[in-house]
Amino acid sequence: MNKRTHSENHMVHRIGWLRAAVLGANDGLVSTASLVVGVAAAGSGRPEILIAGLAGMVAGAMSMAAGEYVSVSSQTDAEQADIARETKELHEAPEAELDELTGIYVARGLEEDLARQVAVQLTANDALGAHVRDELGISETVTAHPIQAALVSAVTFAIGAVVPLIVASLVPTAQITLVVAFTTLAALAVLGGLGASAGGAAVVKGAVRVTFWGALAMVATAIVGMVFGVTTG
Repeated sequence: MNKRTHSENHMVHRIGWLRAAVLGANDGLVSTASLVVGVAAAGSGRPEILIAGLAGMVAGAMSMAAGEYVSVSSQTDAEQADIARETKELHEAPEAELDELTGIYVARGLEEDLARQVAVQLTANDALGAHVRDELGISETVTAHPIQAALVSAVTFAIGAVVPLIVASLVPTAQITLVVAFTTLAALAVLGGLGASAGGAAVVKGAVRVTFWGALAMVATAIVGMVFGVTTG
């Protein structure tokens, strides 16, 4: 009798790098496009617009990399501290930890006798692993790595930022604000859809969500640019 294999392709293992990639590209597009739109709305020439956009791209990429590295490192440090504390508790009070693990499985719906059996077997196989996974909720699958997150954020930010810069360098100066805005909104819609698809979520919802906030940011910076442009003109 032939057995059919049941293969499943879960998305959760992508969370670490996917979050950093989507956030980086989205920030690169929105912040650089908003900067370009704001400077252009103030009446600046193409050289000033491109210099401002390029400076924003470099500064933003470095900021994203540093922010992601610090954030993920702090999370990793906290997880390692919890793991060290759990290791000590397993050494000093193994029976209490076994009772705690049993209680976790009972709370999840197992009968007490079965929960005890599961706890005993998992403890015999890998006590620390069982507590890290089921008590602390820490899993290697969803844990991001600091350097990976930093590099992905910086690179994707720069890639996103290049789009409005290329557009601003090609279109007539008088049309930069309008063309960059529409191009960025289209790119954001594609990015939101791809990010949602890669994460197994609804494509339309992801696209609309990202596009809305991008449009809001560009409108705000355009207003600032026009106000200061009129004031200093």
